[in-house]
Amino acid sequence: MKLQPKNVMLIAFTMPLLLVLIYAFTFVNTGKTTTRNDHASCTPERHVCVMKTIFNLENTSANPESIYHPELPGDVKESIRNGLQWITKAQLPGGGWGAGFHNRQDVRDPHAVTADPATTSLVLLSLLRTGNTLNAGTYKKEVVRGTEFLLDAVEQWTPNQPRLTTLMGTQPQQKLGQNIDAILTSQYLTTLLKYHDSHPLKKRIRTALQKCVQRIEDEQDHDGNWKGGGWAPVLQSALADQALESAKDAGINVDNEVLKRSKEYQKSNFDIETKSALTGKAAGVMLYSLSSTTRSSAKEAKKAKTLMEKAKREGKLEAEDEISEENLQRAGASPAEAKELAAAHMINESTTVQSTREDVMSGFGSNGGEELISYLLTGESIMLQGGNGWKKWYEAMSRRIIDIQKNDGSWEGHHCITSPVFCTAAAVLILSITNDMDVSFQGTFEK
Repeated sequence: MKLQPKNVMLIAFTMPLLLVLIYAFTFVNTGKTTTRNDHASCTPERHVCVMKTIFNLENTSANPESIYHPELPGDVKESIRNGLQWITKAQLPGGGWGAGFHNRQDVRDPHAVTADPATTSLVLLSLLRTGNTLNAGTYKKEVVRGTEFLLDAVEQWTPNQPRLTTLMGTQPQQKLGQNIDAILTSQYLTTLLKYHDSHPLKKRIRTALQKCVQRIEDEQDHDGNWKGGGWAPVLQSALADQALESAKDAGINVDNEVLKRSKEYQKSNFDIETKSALTGKAAGVMLYSLSSTTRSSAKEAKKAKTLMEKAKREGKLEAEDEISEENLQRAGASPAEAKELAAAHMINESTTVQSTREDVMSGFGSNGGEELISYLLTGESIMLQGGNGWKKWYEAMSRRIIDIQKNDGSWEGHHCITSPVFCTAAAVLILSITNDMDVSFQGTFEK
């Protein structure tokens, strides 16, 4: 049949529109879970699987969007938004952010300090967690500039320079340890890699990350602690342990013996017989010791649960069987591994309960950057264990954090790490803790 001219024109006009509509429909229905970053391996299927594992929602049939991305209360969203607006305005001309020096804790102007890698990394982690990457988000330009600042710092780091920065006496260094710049930079670069499977900066990021990991390993002491531990050595050690563990999950070469010594050191700060934390290396503050041990035992504790659940599904164990060395061996673990996993589970269970007590959460007695970092470590461990425990913790913690936010959108400390930049970044990380768990724990659930 021969088409009339007017029909040809109609088809020519409508066909492109039809193709656009088909594409748009397909994108909307299949791309919802990957719109916040360009992490190639975060397919919708993988994301759903991981978030189900985290939130223990395997048998839930409700609306998946409301489950896998827990809806934050309106006041929490506003608090985060105000915090981000304040902190992005605090970025310094060179691309970094600074906390200032320990001997000038009274300086609260974010533009009156010098940029340091530790604070810059913490800020960038908070931006990543709230949907800002190298390619997308309201504050992607700030992320790019901050990342360049860190990459330049690592690339210029010479063997005869003991620390990542020549700055000495910063608030993070004094309270969290002399290696905190390399540790937090490592954590940021690892997370950045997980968001960007392919990017022009990927090679630089991986090279810089490997360099940081090597220098962190070199600074480990013979007992598994890290040298130059600052006011509360357990916090630096917990963060170093987390940095190396995450880097290994991202495919970076990490010395397994260093990680093993690190785990043993963290466990040594907990008395298994009395089920109590030792505070000698935590500035006498129970919160710091408990949160450090809780976070460092989190992955092994989760592995113990995962092995048990799998064994129960396969009929190797009964539903009521609890985690123990014997049952873990029946689940497939070697005797040595079963012993380690059972101990980690017991420690994690005990420290999680204790670290959420009101008297423990008071920390040093007033809010400082160390308290916020401790809350963050505890929260990430609770999230990693899954189930419904995170809801109770998050509701109480978000109220606590929002109540101490200043009118300008920032947070500040009242002792030790008083820096509003450092404290604001930590507070935003806590409030947005559910946002990127699929990325943060990538590699944890596949092993």
